[in-house]
Amino acid sequence: MSSRKSSLDAENCRSCSSFQDYVKEAKKKFQKEKQTVNIKEIIVEPPVRKDCPLDKEQLGHYSWSLLHTIAAKYPENPSSMVQKEIKDFFAIFSNIYPCELCAHDFREELRRYPIETESQEALSQWLCRIHNKVNAKLGKELFDCTKVNSRWRDGWPDGSCDYQTKLE
Repeated sequence: MSSRKSSLDAENCRSCSSFQDYVKEAKKKFQKEKQTVNIKEIIVEPPVRKDCPLDKEQLGHYSWSLLHTIAAKYPENPSSMVQKEIKDFFAIFSNIYPCELCAHDFREELRRYPIETESQEALSQWLCRIHNKVNAKLGKELFDCTKVNSRWRDGWPDGSCDYQTKLE
């Protein structure tokens, strides 16, 4: 991200932290003060509005959704120009992503595992592997990359993503 400073650089930057980060910090504070209080009794989640800025977890979820959808719609036989554009896109994305720690980590993954742009399948599988590396670091469940096109392009074989099913 750019080196210019803004109010978003502060500790309370929503795209750099999440409610779970707040809970962790609160627990640390209470442990330092040696209080024997159940943290769950003290912290009450505020009412959730739908029009608030995204926190780090929401931003990550929506960003991965965007990236996987782009990969799902990528051509099966892309021209050299399209391949250059997708490489440029990922490079730019990794430089402007609002969470600097996340952006740095993504740039490192791009450096270690160069983007595969030969086909839709190659790009989707590459992105799934990168996403799983992030999930592993965060202690999240890994996604079965053999199902990436069902999840992001075609819909599940049981038809649960079909519009008619949703209307019934």
